[in-house]
Amino acid sequence: MADRTGHWPGEQLIVAAQGGDLDSLTALVSGAHPNVRRFAHSLCATPEDAEDAAQEALIILYRKIGTLRASGALASWMFRIVRNECLRHARAVLRDPVPPRDGSVLSAEDEVLQRLEAGRVAAAIAALPADQRRLLVMRDIQGLSGRTVAEALGLSTPAMKSRLHRARAALRQTLQASPDLTSGRMR
Repeated sequence: MADRTGHWPGEQLIVAAQGGDLDSLTALVSGAHPNVRRFAHSLCATPEDAEDAAQEALIILYRKIGTLRASGALASWMFRIVRNECLRHARAVLRDPVPPRDGSVLSAEDEVLQRLEAGRVAAAIAALPADQRRLLVMRDIQGLSGRTVAEALGLSTPAMKSRLHRARAALRQTLQASPDLTSGRMR
């Protein structure tokens, strides 16, 4: 079982779960839960998204434990699953933005332009190298602190800031080179 110090379930439990032992599988999911929640809360933009991502990740663990190749890779496998779930939630927000809070209603044209612009930004972010994309999403989309991002990625704060600057510059360059959807011309 996982404990508060962040230890993951042992190899014997993982191997038994991979073999189809239902009690082991239940214990594995239960034992991984605190770590998965911690990952999700550090990666997702909102607590609600984090809870959803953690639940989805645990469902994937339950359904696909047999596909895990090395029992020692459980933590990194789960981290990738949680990260992907958090990114899926972030993409959904970009696809379906929240309506204005002042009660005004967007015109159909403005709504289409907003969705196109969000899609353009999402495509530009997706085109970044994986390390830059991860850093940019954690810092600028999810709003995590610089220290939290640096620790999560195993970087010093100055290294994280330098890489974030390069990621933002690359994103800016991509967006400036693509069409401006609000005016129909290149920026």
